[in-house]
Amino acid sequence: MALDVVIRPARAEDEREILALLRAAWSRVSEPGPERPADAALFDERHPVESYLVAERGHRIVGYVAQAPAGPLESNRHVRHIQGLAVLESARGSGVGQALVEAACAAARACGARRMNLRVLGHNKPAQQLYRRCGFDVVGVLPEEFFLDGAYVDDVWMSRCLSESPDSAHP
Repeated sequence: MALDVVIRPARAEDEREILALLRAAWSRVSEPGPERPADAALFDERHPVESYLVAERGHRIVGYVAQAPAGPLESNRHVRHIQGLAVLESARGSGVGQALVEAACAAARACGARRMNLRVLGHNKPAQQLYRRCGFDVVGVLPEEFFLDGAYVDDVWMSRCLSESPDSAHP
């Protein structure tokens, strides 16, 4: 695990650094949409700063995770959805991603959530492996959901129960 990294709630003043991280980490392997414009806002009404956690090494943000309610209905308020995860290339493989996912799950659990869901592109095998290590299972696949760089790519839906630790769910 990334022992030299501190996971903390994001602050409004982190926006520019998180946006720079997003631009540095963006690729067609992890994102079906266009690259975010340099002048785009990160925090807004649909994506409040409170929904973000950052991984900080020294005084530099090396990763972030965003989560939010799965939808607007009261009947599924117990479900959260990871809306984004990015780690600087220089920090990958050191446990930062896993620490962020686990922190997001713990925060959701502390707020009463029972389940965490996410979507990942079918060709993003490293991300799928990370999520499996964190206790997520594939619960569905939308075949050929995206056409990226001349190839069809599946949309993989993954989910994890938050009432148990990933270690107890997967020996």
